[in-house]
Amino acid sequence: MELTVQENLWIYARYFDLPYREAKQRATELLEFVQLQERAKDEVEPLSGGMKRRLTIARGLINEPDLLLLDEPTTGLDPQARHLLWDRLYRLKQRGVTLVLTTHYMDEAEQLCDRLVVMDKARIVAEGSPRALIDEYATREVLELRFAPDVQGSLDGQLDGLADRIETLPDRLLLYTRDGDAAAAAVHERGLAPESILVRRSTLEDVFLRLTGRTLVE
Repeated sequence: MELTVQENLWIYARYFDLPYREAKQRATELLEFVQLQERAKDEVEPLSGGMKRRLTIARGLINEPDLLLLDEPTTGLDPQARHLLWDRLYRLKQRGVTLVLTTHYMDEAEQLCDRLVVMDKARIVAEGSPRALIDEYATREVLELRFAPDVQGSLDGQLDGLADRIETLPDRLLLYTRDGDAAAAAVHERGLAPESILVRRSTLEDVFLRLTGRTLVE
């Protein structure tokens, strides 16, 4: 017989010797916290991946831990489910729960982490707050330029001096600069006509790729 969502939490609570009445009360509170109260009497197996992930979080909180370990908690979730889970985890931080998580999503690390470490080949290559790492390893903004393939290969230093660092990718050029709009204007002043121009702020992903490289690691 398949367990329901609430039964799953009740049984998990018994692993910590919680009295049955207390287990039921905590299960009810946690299902509301992770927004699964309407699925309390549904079986677990048919739930979506996002719902199962939220149920896993609820199970991890059944004994009211001070520390919660999370291994890539939002991998495979759609954007809506990811953002809901981020909200729940942020609320846990506000309650004083310490979160230790691993993730390959740099936006997730930037959203949730007060302090993080960047690892490459099992070694720590940088550590600090998201803002501090961006300030140290990136610039305030990034200018992304796309040229026609035959044009990009023949620029021959025409962008030199426009940025603190220029990175050449197969499909575009990244100019790391303090002022993306000013750099874009300078590109036009030099008579260059990119197919597209994008100015964005630097992110943790820029930091991660600079520290670990863009080569695919299997």
